[in-house]
Amino acid sequence: MKIAITVLLLAAGLAQAAEMGTVLRAAELKQKPFADAAKVSDVTAKAAVEIVQRQGAWIQIKADGQVGWVKMLNVRTGNSQAKPGSGGGGLGSLVSVFQTGSSSKTQTTGVKGISKDGLKEAQPDMEQLAKLNGMQVTAEDAKRFARAGKLEDVKVDYLPKSADGK
Repeated sequence: MKIAITVLLLAAGLAQAAEMGTVLRAAELKQKPFADAAKVSDVTAKAAVEIVQRQGAWIQIKADGQVGWVKMLNVRTGNSQAKPGSGGGGLGSLVSVFQTGSSSKTQTTGVKGISKDGLKEAQPDMEQLAKLNGMQVTAEDAKRFARAGKLEDVKVDYLPKSADGK
């Protein structure tokens, strides 16, 4: 019984432990994980931050009382300032494995396309389609634009196929 309680308390403690990181270079803290999102504030290089969550190539952090998003490549996970026995390894690494699936010794960042479920649930944005259709030009409009810019037709042959047929 004591072992079960100890395991539960340890698991609760691990769940509450925050993953830390260090900002590699000065960056803008954004409200949302998008390049064109509104800026919350600036984060200075070498600032210690708490990692809240990840989404694609973005990572949400807490820094100097502010919460926002920065590009994942701007943050090194783990506490680079940690000294032996201060939680920068050992139990801290174990917490990192439970929270992120990584011990933070080696990290790979990858951004993938839409998942199968995301593709199945996708809905067309008719407003954006209407905007796109409004930008359509005729072949004659394109020729007139080219003439105004003194552009000339140039025939470019296809590249020959390689030995492997590609």
